[in-house]
Amino acid sequence: MKGRAYIDTYRCNGCGTCTEIDPEDFRINENMEKAELVDHEDGFRGQVEMAVSMCPKQCIEITE
Repeated sequence: MKGRAYIDTYRCNGCGTCTEIDPEDFRINENMEKAELVDHEDGFRGQVEMAVSMCPKQCIEITE
């Protein structure tokens, strides 16, 4: 999948839904207690679109 993902950390409540669905691309930043993206040079590896659709705060967006 091409494009970039963005997490609005203001809206993120750190619930961990994205990390449960796609641990290859998301992790919880322990200092902020918010979700963050794992940087892969070759793009996304997991189920980013599923994580976006299942986020209860709708704080993850994908741009082209």
